[in-house]
Amino acid sequence: MQSDSVRGSALSTEDLLKAYTLGYFPMSEAHDDPDVFWVLPEYRGVLRIGEFHIPKSLKKAVRQDRVEIRVDTAFRETMIGCAAPATGREETWINERILETYCALHRQGHAHSVEAWLDGELVGGLYGVSINGAFFGESMFSRVTDASKIALVHLVGRLTAGGYTLLDTQFYTPHLGQFGISEVPKARYQKLLDEALSTRGNFFALPRQIAGSTILQSTTQTS
Repeated sequence: MQSDSVRGSALSTEDLLKAYTLGYFPMSEAHDDPDVFWVLPEYRGVLRIGEFHIPKSLKKAVRQDRVEIRVDTAFRETMIGCAAPATGREETWINERILETYCALHRQGHAHSVEAWLDGELVGGLYGVSINGAFFGESMFSRVTDASKIALVHLVGRLTAGGYTLLDTQFYTPHLGQFGISEVPKARYQKLLDEALSTRGNFFALPRQIAGSTILQSTTQTS
């Protein structure tokens, strides 16, 4: 993994957008570390949109409508949820500079959250950055079973409907592998990224179905 440190000046939204087109993304060592470093992995986790796989048990959970899915109604809260300590992840790479810059990017229309709600409470979700036909997934969290996974299914449904070709998950894990996400070397990733950046994606295109269930406007909200 290659990285370069960013010191002193504030991280800008222009920095972020340019970095993503070059294959980089920012991280911090800890939530209370004021510095940010740029990461360019030698191997990248990616999903070609048409290769997404939904495990049978998750497909059933999606059809049961256990949670309500909303989009862009609580972006900051979703980031805070992703940054909160969890079992096996006591520390976070999301510091205050990253939080504020991504929230600014969201206000500019380049960053989005897909949120899972239960009884009026945010119980899971994910967020990421959209540039043309590429979506760069940043982080996800769950407070109830399958909440983030269901959000992922809805995200891919939107990306499919909107004409995206690439979902970047930064790193590959066996957990992500069950969804059809694979690991590719840096050179291959750059080719996939260039292809995606040459297309035009529409994040707000609504799929007619998710996992075989009809999607209603009332349960997929935008703002």
